[in-house]
Amino acid sequence: MARAPRESRSQRDDRRPRDRDEPELIEKLVGINRVAKVVKGGRRFGFAALVVVGDGRGRVGHGHGKAREVPEAIRKATESAKRAMIRVPLREGRTLHHDIKGHYGAGNVVLRAAPAGTGIIAGGPMRAIFEALGVQDVVAKSVGTSNPHNMIKATFEALSRCASPRMVAQRRGKKVSDILGNRTAGAAEARE
Repeated sequence: MARAPRESRSQRDDRRPRDRDEPELIEKLVGINRVAKVVKGGRRFGFAALVVVGDGRGRVGHGHGKAREVPEAIRKATESAKRAMIRVPLREGRTLHHDIKGHYGAGNVVLRAAPAGTGIIAGGPMRAIFEALGVQDVVAKSVGTSNPHNMIKATFEALSRCASPRMVAQRRGKKVSDILGNRTAGAAEARE
């Protein structure tokens, strides 16, 4: 029995249907690290890239890629970030629903919801995450390490535990008004 000729990777990629509704993603390069491997003829340099990707409407992911050339490392990191995207519920599409702490390794972060007009008060890698996520008002503090990898992973750990009142009510089998109280429930349901 004769086998069909093998398809190249580009032919397989062309076969997949393209999503026309897929939003334009925001890509933020957090850092590039150059590493050297000492071999018989001298040093061989490689690059490691750390990238954050988001759609600006509540989805965000981070990725890490290594290669001998910078553009290839960035491409690998971006692909990794697109595969690892998470959805974060946002209040009024601009801030978090509640304050939350995150921890990863030596990285500890505190994320606080903020009133309208506050802006993104966060440093370095956390700022990139919030800009890609679409958060406009937040106060964030990194306590402990300034290592971008640990800061990003701690921030993602915190964001993955973020929940909206609707999610909490559904999990508990109650109404949103029972969770928030009667005064603010109508406003919260109207916003969502």
